Amino acid sequence: MSDPAPLVSLSTPSSSPLVTQVKTSRRLFSTIEGVFNEEVFFLILCVFIGIFSGLAVVCFRLAIDWTHLALLGPLPQTHSWRLFAVPSLAGLVVAILVLHVFPGIRGSGVNQTKSALYIFNGFIPFRTAVGKFICAGLAIGSGQSLGPEDPSLQIGASIASALGRQLEISREKLRLMAPVGAAAGLAAAFNAPISAVLFVIEEVIGRWSAGILGSVVLSAVSSVVIVRSFLGSEPLFRIPVTVFKGPSELLAYAALGIVGGLASVAFAKSVGYLRPRLKALPRWTQYFQPALAGLLVGLIAFLGFPQVMGAGYGSMDEAMHGQYAWKVLALLAVFKIIATTVSFVSGTPGGMFAPALFIGAMLGGAVGDIERILFPQLTGSTGTYVLVGMGVLFAGFLRVPMTSVFMVLEVSGNYEIIVPVIVANTFSYLVSRSLQTIPIFDMLTRQDGLILPSLEEDREETILRVEDAMLPVPATILSAQDYVDANLRRVQDSTESAFLVRMHPSGWNIITREKLQRLYQEGKGELTLASVLPAQSLPSLYPDLPLDSALRYVNDYSLIPVVNRADSRRLEGIVSRDSVFKKYGSRGAIEVPSSI
Repeated sequence: MSDPAPLVSLSTPSSSPLVTQVKTSRRLFSTIEGVFNEEVFFLILCVFIGIFSGLAVVCFRLAIDWTHLALLGPLPQTHSWRLFAVPSLAGLVVAILVLHVFPGIRGSGVNQTKSALYIFNGFIPFRTAVGKFICAGLAIGSGQSLGPEDPSLQIGASIASALGRQLEISREKLRLMAPVGAAAGLAAAFNAPISAVLFVIEEVIGRWSAGILGSVVLSAVSSVVIVRSFLGSEPLFRIPVTVFKGPSELLAYAALGIVGGLASVAFAKSVGYLRPRLKALPRWTQYFQPALAGLLVGLIAFLGFPQVMGAGYGSMDEAMHGQYAWKVLALLAVFKIIATTVSFVSGTPGGMFAPALFIGAMLGGAVGDIERILFPQLTGSTGTYVLVGMGVLFAGFLRVPMTSVFMVLEVSGNYEIIVPVIVANTFSYLVSRSLQTIPIFDMLTRQDGLILPSLEEDREETILRVEDAMLPVPATILSAQDYVDANLRRVQDSTESAFLVRMHPSGWNIITREKLQRLYQEGKGELTLASVLPAQSLPSLYPDLPLDSALRYVNDYSLIPVVNRADSRRLEGIVSRDSVFKKYGSRGAIEVPSSI
């Protein structure tokens, strides 16, 4: 991935309608920002991001359809010369545009959006949206085996980033503009707001709060409203009747999950192996790599499988209605993996969401038909296995288990199949994780020389908790109701230098041996500890809190009580500076200086 290119300086006259419109919009948003605080203004801005992104995605989808009709016709004819010529020549044009005009648009766009959040302070050049629109539209429309969802995601992110810069919002909010726009673009492409929200939070942002969730939801919902206003509210597929009779069928769906997990690994490893090797070839070869990829895709189509060209939504719909035999479905899954791999690693702009759906759909249909041949008592329909297979590849290849479940539910609108989807996706995800340790998006990022947070690794990492560094309850605990001289006698035989004091009616404090002795020497032996200790109590921790919580206090207090959540007077143990740093040191997280 290349660094973000600077914005193009357009020599537009200051009196042009475009400049006037931009100035008017900025004045409007400045007025809104003056009326509302930053949080409310940002939420309002997210609605406009969704509107603009939705309009852009509508145009993008129409451009792909128009390009496909113009170059390949409504139904690509098998054994036609167009199957070779169109994707090859279009690939050559795309390569020239990518290398000389839009150098930052290679790949799917997910990693670039994530980089904008974590590295470039939310900066994505607007020319990225323009380049992605033109090149991805031409590539997908001409038959390259790629999908429009990932480019739509980056188009939305680029629009949001440009709008944020024009309105000069704070840097913190500007960083979030890219994922907010990404959610809007993805929701518009899928016509599925829940899946888009989950994907952006699960894969791009990696965390959520009320503000983040609200902004992402607003942008996604508003973009879907725009798309449905122009293109209708019909789902991507004509969903047939799906059947799930009983628990015994879950074994069949578990088998589909295992097969899908293996296919996901094969797909990811092929991309991971070929991509860096093609990028390492001399620069002049990059002019021809997309053309050769288009030639190979055309060859597969020429041999009788034109379904692999483009996103393949129509073929998925046909598979749901049982229009292919299991052998054809299996071959389509294999050929789609090959076609998508060569298209993607060649540097052609386009996404892998639709190909993952396609492969999963064909694989699910093939496995379902084979299982019904071997076990006639199975009642699941082909459409059910196709739908479940879509989620299986999503969970195994893209490694977004939650998004994969809701994506199938949103596409089908049938919550009867939620149990098969969860079972199959879980097996696929586990198989993929065990055989392919690095998720596909993390692998692509590292190949590009960037270090971005691995959100899957963060989710799987064992969290150190306070109880891991907790020391036993001290043998000597003083009472604030006792006198100073009585407490001093209690600690005479102790080797500790500081002691916890139980306050009344609740709370804890701390006192050192030296302070007790000084109070006694000052003639305050007949006073209670409560009368000589400050009213402010020690902070207390709970055993299940992350150990990071203790770092805020260990430099200020030598001992910190760890109490029970049900009874704050019940002491579970203590933590100290040494015990906390020792635990981190044992994990290799930090090196404990010898002076500590």
